[in-house]
Amino acid sequence: MTLVGATEAAPAWPGFPVPRVPEPGDPAEARLLATATEGDAGAAHLLGRLYAERGDRAAARQWWERAAGAGHVDSAYNLGVWHERHGTSEEAVAWFERAARTGDADAATHLATLLLDRWGDVPGARHWFERAAEDGSRHAAHRLALLCEDAGDGTGARRWHRRAALDGDLRSAGDLGFLGYAAGDAEEARHWWEYAARGGDAAAAHHLGLLLEATGDAEGAETFYRLAFRAEHPGAAYRLGGMALAGQDVRTARACFERAARGGHREARRMAGVTCLELGDRLAAAHWFGRAAEADDPEGAYHLGLLLVAEHNDLKGGVHWFRQAAARGHYRAAMELRTLLSLIGRSPDAEPCLLDSPPPYWDRPADPETAARAELAAATSGRRGDAAPDPADLAEILGTWDAVTRGMPEGADAVAWVAEASGLHASAVGHLGSVRAALLTPGTGPWPTAAEVEHLLGTARDLRRRLDVR
Repeated sequence: MTLVGATEAAPAWPGFPVPRVPEPGDPAEARLLATATEGDAGAAHLLGRLYAERGDRAAARQWWERAAGAGHVDSAYNLGVWHERHGTSEEAVAWFERAARTGDADAATHLATLLLDRWGDVPGARHWFERAAEDGSRHAAHRLALLCEDAGDGTGARRWHRRAALDGDLRSAGDLGFLGYAAGDAEEARHWWEYAARGGDAAAAHHLGLLLEATGDAEGAETFYRLAFRAEHPGAAYRLGGMALAGQDVRTARACFERAARGGHREARRMAGVTCLELGDRLAAAHWFGRAAEADDPEGAYHLGLLLVAEHNDLKGGVHWFRQAAARGHYRAAMELRTLLSLIGRSPDAEPCLLDSPPPYWDRPADPETAARAELAAATSGRRGDAAPDPADLAEILGTWDAVTRGMPEGADAVAWVAEASGLHASAVGHLGSVRAALLTPGTGPWPTAAEVEHLLGTARDLRRRLDVR
């Protein structure tokens, strides 16, 4: 049988071996092979693609190398992808760069990504992302915007996010919403989140719902929560559950909370239990309280303990879950535990969580506007993969300030008044107050880091203990 490569004539491909593959039986393929062997770069590229589709990667590579050597840009790009997949990054960079220099935006994007992710070459990556973005790559424009953000170039970040967003990149539209919100420009945030939401981005619809609820537009918020809900967004389902419960529609609230809980929303597990209990479905309530308690939710553990004792006379189970909640500072659980231990003849004084009281657990529900602000702040802080604070922790910080300043004389300086009433240093109280202001009025201060939130929670709990606020 005659082998391709056994022929003597291949002068059109100096420096490149002729791939040794069997002579095809298909006449059209035979003509393509003959044309490629004679030096036609386009035919060589198509032949490489044909062999790649058949799984003959070695032959595909050789034909693409012959085509790329003759200036075929798509073959150079394919070789870049081939080497990238096979772990030969240096060769991938060389082939992507060859294609990128001709203006191929996809090759430039791949090249920039390799330079950034494999070698941390920010200047090189930025150069090629710019080339690709200028040549119309919205993905490159998005990545370039993020590089600008990292460099503190807010103007450049907005420019490239806007370029990508207007070209249909919903990630950049969402990012523009966050940048607007962080700067205190609610209209800018609303514009871009609505743009992304109407393009099908469920997270953007959810964030817009939060923004509208935070600014008092409950009706508008519900519209966008429903849009996100249809895309199975658990956060939107939870917010809709809260709205339904506020309107005393317990059945709808249950359905929403259960949808959110199945999607992994922590607080929704407990609220699903609450609504099931209100509807008389104690079996389902126990299930959801159990799921919440297993997720380290003190309120869920407390409710599960109550249910076990009241419905099943399971005193052992009650002690277990009351203890779990009391160890997290749940005041009512500690009281139930003390009573239950006395009933079964055990000394409450032997319980560490009753002897050495942990920081008080915050079980007051936040009002919808405050809860929405807390969730937006957490999402803004963690949108780039940074450690995001828990929205519940932010809501506790906000709620604590409101609780400890309640009853303050009109016109009094809040920091000085709270410091004097509690005996806590004014600088600690002032820090809590400044972070509260930043959370409620974006753009007036930096977002708190996760470590800062942890410190502020200690301050908030100390304040509540000193002032006997629960």
